[in-house]
Amino acid sequence: MNGWLWAATVLVAALVPLLVVAVRRPVLEGIIALEVGGMMSSVTLVLLSEGTNRQAFADLGVALGILSFAGALAFLRFVERAR
Repeated sequence: MNGWLWAATVLVAALVPLLVVAVRRPVLEGIIALEVGGMMSSVTLVLLSEGTNRQAFADLGVALGILSFAGALAFLRFVERAR
């Protein structure tokens, strides 16, 4: 394993506390945890791309970064309507 894959492993392990926050805290704090998790996941995919020399993982990381932000905005709009 090279340094890129070790960094990706550390970021994946750091997603566990964010999952706990997303489940146990109020909705808005959970959304923030999910946004940070989406950002960390996209960085993890870019690190996997560098570690394995496969461009497809980098493309997925960029797409995940854009779509997670758009998805969170849409979800917040629906939460706002429900209140």
